[in-house]
Parts: sequence; structure tokens; C-alpha cells
Amino acid sequence: MGNILLSIDAGTIEWSRAQFALTAIYHWLFVPLTLGLAVIMGIMETCYYRTKDSFWKDAAKFWQKLFGINFAMGVATGIILEFEFGTNWSNYSWFVGDIFGAPLAIEGIVAFFMESTFVAVMFFGWKKVSAGFHLASTWLTGLGATISAWWILVANAWMQYPVGCEFNPDTMRNEMVSFAEVALSPFAIDKFCHTVISAWIIGAVFTVAVSCWYLLKGREKKLAVESIRIGAIVGLVASVGAALTGHHSAFRVAEVQPMKLAAMEALYNGGARQSLTGIALVNPFEQPDYENEAEAPMKIAVPYALSILATNDPHGYVPGINDILNGYTKPDGTKEPSADEKIVRGKLAIEALAAYRQAKKEGADELTLNEQLSVLKENMPYFGYGYVRDKSELVPFVPVNFYAFRVMVGVGCLLILFFMVVLFFLYKKDIAAAPKWLHWAAIAMIPLAYIASESGWLVAEFGRQPWTIQDMLPTWASVSNLHSSSVMVTFFIFLVLFTTMLAVEINILLKQIKKGPEHENN
Repeated sequence: MGNILLSIDAGTIEWSRAQFALTAIYHWLFVPLTLGLAVIMGIMETCYYRTKDSFWKDAAKFWQKLFGINFAMGVATGIILEFEFGTNWSNYSWFVGDIFGAPLAIEGIVAFFMESTFVAVMFFGWKKVSAGFHLASTWLTGLGATISAWWILVANAWMQYPVGCEFNPDTMRNEMVSFAEVALSPFAIDKFCHTVISAWIIGAVFTVAVSCWYLLKGREKKLAVESIRIGAIVGLVASVGAALTGHHSAFRVAEVQPMKLAAMEALYNGGARQSLTGIALVNPFEQPDYENEAEAPMKIAVPYALSILATNDPHGYVPGINDILNGYTKPDGTKEPSADEKIVRGKLAIEALAAYRQAKKEGADELTLNEQLSVLKENMPYFGYGYVRDKSELVPFVPVNFYAFRVMVGVGCLLILFFMVVLFFLYKKDIAAAPKWLHWAAIAMIPLAYIASESGWLVAEFGRQPWTIQDMLPTWASVSNLHSSSVMVTFFIFLVLFTTMLAVEINILLKQIKKGPEHENN
């Protein structure tokens, strides 16, 4: 880790970020549907196991088939995503591979092996194993996918909130000192709960939408009605759960990533008793002049709500962008250093590390080595700031965070209302005879739900910029020393490949949906 990292072509950094973002966005098109359909098909097979009614077996097999198509595509993009850490982000992989690699290895060896094993039983074991074992295999397939998501989200949460590690100046790597701290980080738990519950919403929306299409076509009425019943109940419970876990996640973000929260809110100058912005006129194409503007123009806000969201106290203090850059005093009296102070201390850490390694190379005495180690340890919490050239680099792109957060929350509220309306027609009216606009609205909810899901990830990842690892390693110090042209070429190759895969999946899914469930007599 030295000045050589800062001489890497700027194009390489941007194209590497773009390629990773492309892969992650496409991968997340498949993952939430996998996690969501796992719950739907598990409930349906449970109904078959309890009633022995062949209708439920046909229904379970139908949704399992759609699950399988989507599952295969998700695996392909996920493998590519993990390889990119080594190809495009080798400095990052070297610096934290001992920590970051552990959850990814567990995910590949344990969770993926588990879901791959039981998915085979689920698809091919209907007549080869007992009904109870098959039911267990179906739920274990979904559980395996969920455990897989757990370890991936543990790895991502560690990047957002690095814990359980110590920097070793001799190996130039961060090394794990507590696996439990990494695996059970409060940030990881919150992220897992919110992400997986949000994925259940995708599965529920998809189930309701496909079923409403059948009702529009006047076919498979029983399958459609019962699928809507299960999908809408799962969807409503998950939507409310996502709102609750989202609040807890926001509280955690305010605690460990205050700049992300400030960017989400376009909060330039913080304070106590902060209002939550409903909407404001933030220019979507350029960074706001947060140093000279008191707040975003045309702001409509809910009094005290941001303080409640961030601190669980209507009078709580929430720092803004300028507070974080210039330094501020926390309610408990501790002073948060300014960005300039952190940059100075980060440079001290880097210099102390270089001096220590040089002294050790020259065979210096223990006292000299310990002096450099003492300076390094004292300033290590700000190590990453030593690579920051200007404090403006510490501010994420506000418009993306501001609008993505509002899209996520807005669509989330719309989904709660949608599932309530569907359940009203289901239990108080006749869902099959409901107005056609409701059925078409259900179909329109599929892209809206995906947009909300992807918006959540935009907030999570754009909000922590410029950090690959929060406060520890900025993006430009993480990238591989590649020529930008090679990354650019593979970007477009992946773009064509992933778009083709998505088109193929949609085509296969539509064909299976048009074909409908296969009916068999028990």
C-alpha cells in the first residue's frame, strides 16, 4: 500500500467500478426472486403435505419450476461477481483477503453446496423419496439460498462497518481476530434481515402478478386465487417487516456511517430535532453546493422524524455534511475530528508504516520499531484518510442517494397499500371478478418492486463512497493495476452476456407461465 496505488489510471478505477456495479445489479435481479419464491413454494408444498390434495402438489411444482429457472441464472452471475474481486480489485483482496474471504468461502462450501444438493432432490425426488423428506428438501433449498445470502451480506456489512480485525504491519494485511464479531456484527444482522425480507416482497409480487395474469386470461382460476392468497399474505407481512427493519438499519447507519445518512437526506447542516425530508428540489445531475446552501430548496419535511429515525429520540442530534467535514461534538461530549484532521492523521499512519518497514529492513532496534508502531496504532483508525486528496472526495454523490432512498421508501409504502387492497378483494369481494385495473396493477408492480430493491442497493453502495472499506480503504487504493481498455472491453462483453441471459430467462419464464401447471392424478 503506497503511492503506486495513487498512480493507477483514473479510467481503470471508473471502469472497474462500472463493471462491478453492472455485475451486481444483474445478479440482484435474480437473487431476490430466488429467495422470495423459496418461501412461496415451501408454503404450497406444506399445504400438499398436510392435505394430500394433488392441487397443492401441482401448484408447488409449478412455482418450483419458475424458481429453478431463476436459480440457475443467479448462480452464473454470482460466480462472476466473486471472481471480479481478484481480477479488478486485487489490492483490496490482498489488503483484507484474510477477513473478507472467510464468509465467501463458507458461502461457497457450505451454503451453496447445501442448496445445490437439496435442489436436486426437490426437482427429481417426487417419486423417489418420502413426502416428508421431499418437503424438508424444498425448505432446505430455500434455507440454503438464505444462508448463502447471509454470508454474502456478512461480507458486505464488514465493508460498511469493519470489525473483528487488526492490521499486521509485517504482512501489510488486515487479519481476523474475532470471527464472531465479523459474522454477528449488528450491522450484518440488520442488513441481512432487511435484505432478505425485501426479497420475500419480490417473490410475493411476482406470485400475485403471474396469478393476476391468469385471471385476466380466464384460466387456472383456482391456482391463481390460492397463489394470490399466499402471495399477498407473505407480501404484506414482508412489506411491514421491511419497513421495521429499514428503520433499524437507518439507526445503525446513523451510528456508523453518518455521511451516508446525510447524503440520503441532503442534510447539509445538522442539529437537534431534525426533520425528515419528504421531497426537495435536489438537482439530479450535479453535486449540490452544500457548503453555501443552508438546505435543499423547496424542501417539504416531517418535523422531528429524522431525529427519531436516526436516534430514536425526537430531540436527537443528527450531523449534516458540513458538520462531518468540519468536525462536531457528539451529544455525549466526545468530539468527532474534522475531515482535515483525519486526513493528516491518516498520512501519519501511512508514513509510520513506511518508516517501520524501512527500519525493520535495516535491522533497527526494538525501541525504534515500537515508536513507529505506536504512531501507527494511534492513527490507524484514520488510515484510509491518508489516501484522500481533498475532503470533498468524502461526500457521496448526494442526488443518487437522495432520490434512490425516496424511491425505495415510496414504492415500499405503495406495496403495503397494494397488498392490503388485494387482500380486501380476496376476503371481502371476489378477486377473480376484481376490476381489471387491479390485475394490471399487479403486473406493473413487478418492475416497481425491482426498482425499489435496486434503489436500496444504490443507497447502500453509493452512500459509502469513496470507501471500499469504510474509513479504511478508498476505492482508488483498492483497484487492480490494469489498463482501462481491458476493463472497458470486458464491461461491454459482460453487458451483452448478462443482457442475453436476462432476455433468455424472461423468455423461458414467460413460456412456462403460458404453459401453466402440469396436472397429474395422485
